[in-house]
Order: sequence, then structure tokens, then C-alpha cells
Amino acid sequence: MTPQDWANIAFWLLAVVLVGSAFAVVTLPRIVHSALSLVLVFLSIAGIYVVLQSEFVAAVQVIIYVGAVTVLVLFAIMLTNRSYAPDSNPRNSQWAVASVVAVAVLGLLLLVISSAGFTTSTQVPAGDLTASIGQALLNAYFLPFEIAAMLLLGAMIGAIVIARE
Repeated sequence: MTPQDWANIAFWLLAVVLVGSAFAVVTLPRIVHSALSLVLVFLSIAGIYVVLQSEFVAAVQVIIYVGAVTVLVLFAIMLTNRSYAPDSNPRNSQWAVASVVAVAVLGLLLLVISSAGFTTSTQVPAGDLTASIGQALLNAYFLPFEIAAMLLLGAMIGAIVIARE
């Protein structure tokens, strides 16, 4: 088997794990188990990024989503009194309507994707992509990068102030 065949197998295996764990997020009866399934969703996405040879984005996915967001969600769940109750993640009464809408959106997405003319390139980027992303963030996009950092800092301070009240 060629390396491309192994990459295809890994991609489809990760895609199946991703869809299965995403389904578990919305169907498991306990919210803690749903949050742990969310970790598997994020890790599967990072694995797909690795298969697509985008290691920097995979590392960012693991650090930000698997590390920070999931820990934040788990802390929020654990701080509630009903985190381990059997009915902590109750079923929505509108699940049938939501399923129909989800299938319709999926059909629309498949229609748009099948009719779009995507072009592919066989060129391999020269050099280390992580270094070039870092150079771009700290040279050409320094001001927008710092403005985004200040906005996030302000949002975090605002969240702390609101939580203390």
C-alpha cells in the first residue's frame, strides 16, 4: 500500500470516529459523558488536520479546544449540582424537527459542494509553514493580532466582573 492509501484510510477512520463521537455528544444522557465525547470530537479533528499535513493547525486545535475549551466546559459542568444526575442532559422535545432541519441542511451542503468547482494544487509549500505563520503574525499582522488579544482580554475581564456579581 502506498502512503496515500494509508492517509486515506486514516482520514476515513478519523471521520467515522468524529461523526460517532459528535452523535454521542448530543445523545448521551449524562452531560459529563457528553463533554468527554466532545474531547474525542476535538481530537479527531486534530487528527484530520495531521492527515492533511497541517501540523500547526492540529497543535492549535489540541491546545485551544482540547485543552482550554474542554476544561472550561468541564469546570462549568462540575460546578453545577446536577452534573452526575442521570437526567443532567435531558432530551429536547423538538428533536424530530431538528433532525429534519439537519437532514435538509446536509442535503443543501452536499448539493452546493457537488456543484462547486474546487481546484486542487500539487505544489508543496516551500519552507516551514509554522515559522512563516509566526513571522506573518509578528510582522505584517502584528496590529490586528494585538487588537484581537486586547479584545479577548477585555472580554475575559468582563466575564469575571459579571460572574462576581
